[in-house]
Amino acid sequence: MGILKAKKNKKFSYTPRYFDDKGEGNPFEIKHKFDEFRTTVGENKGFKAKLNHALSELKDNRDKEANRRILVIAAVLVLIFLFIIDFDLSIFFSK
Repeated sequence: MGILKAKKNKKFSYTPRYFDDKGEGNPFEIKHKFDEFRTTVGENKGFKAKLNHALSELKDNRDKEANRRILVIAAVLVLIFLFIIDFDLSIFFSK
């Protein structure tokens, strides 16, 4: 029955009136400008394959400074959240 499968879009044989055949690509194709550099976009693959591709893309990332910046921002946001909910940080420090 296909409950877990993604639904395919219908395709029609419509060509726009003012579309130039010599133009760049398909006018109906919606494409992000970084899609050709990513390995995670494309066909609908399984969750495991998407996760493996995302992890390999993260490992191939050459910009280590950006990764550190993201980790620092995440740590600051976690500390702000803990401060808002009145979490006692003294349990992490021994006397």
